[in-house]
Amino acid sequence: MTGLCDGRVVVVTGAGRGLGRAHALAFAAEGARVIVNDLGVGLDGTPDPEGPAGRVVEEIRSAGGEAVAHGGDIATTAGAASLIRTALDTYGRLDTLVNNAGFLRDRMLVNLDEKEWDAVVRVHLTGHFLPLKHAAAHWRAEAKAGRTPVARIINTSSGAGLLGALGQGNYSAAKAGILALTLVAAAELGRYGVQVNAIAPAARTRMTERTFADTMAVPASGFDAMAPENVSPLVVWLGSAASAGVTGRVFEAEAGRITVMEGWRRGPTADKGARWGAREAGETVVKLLAEAETPGRVYGG
Repeated sequence: MTGLCDGRVVVVTGAGRGLGRAHALAFAAEGARVIVNDLGVGLDGTPDPEGPAGRVVEEIRSAGGEAVAHGGDIATTAGAASLIRTALDTYGRLDTLVNNAGFLRDRMLVNLDEKEWDAVVRVHLTGHFLPLKHAAAHWRAEAKAGRTPVARIINTSSGAGLLGALGQGNYSAAKAGILALTLVAAAELGRYGVQVNAIAPAARTRMTERTFADTMAVPASGFDAMAPENVSPLVVWLGSAASAGVTGRVFEAEAGRITVMEGWRRGPTADKGARWGAREAGETVVKLLAEAETPGRVYGG
């Protein structure tokens, strides 16, 4: 039986550990050749001398797969361009981009300084935009040359981006921005053969180990609900040719559950056909809220 991704070349950012590592291994197991990107830093952004990308590449090669490491900073123009060039120079093509890299600098808003805000927005949001931009430029050129690709982008958001999370104003804002970026990219790039989707995963990684501290133990059933490997099958399918026609969507993935998220939609509405008075507007809003669905609770709230 052939693999779901035989012949495809896949780039995964932040693939040295956690979800990214699980994605890279899962793509390789389905026949993909993988570019394993990881800057090799700790959760606080400081360099990690262990070189996790190289270890993942060795895992893939040991299992009979093909992979190369990339250690560039994908939140810079040079690093993102180098990442896409690595795929093209090594394997002659690019089929799938999985944007996954990120780290945390959690603070309550009154304690959050500008550097901590900028750092998280840079890694998560800019670190999605720049690889996406350079991959899309390549695919657009291919399409204009008559070689329309079967290209896929999977972005990584979070429940924090969907609902917010206490102590994570910077992270929540960046992850919400990734959702909007996904919708725009799906609309703009479809004409070039590119599908763009996002996931909001819940899994045990370095970034979430405190959040899921109570679920660290594997139950007697043997199913580790918080294992990052539970998320990867959806990512692999979205990154394959088999997902034809699926674009501009957001999926929650946790344990054995996959949910199609339905984002901002117009709810109860009142249209006066003229300008509202302030009191009148307020009275109308109260009535509309009584008809509206109760929003989901902010994580940690």
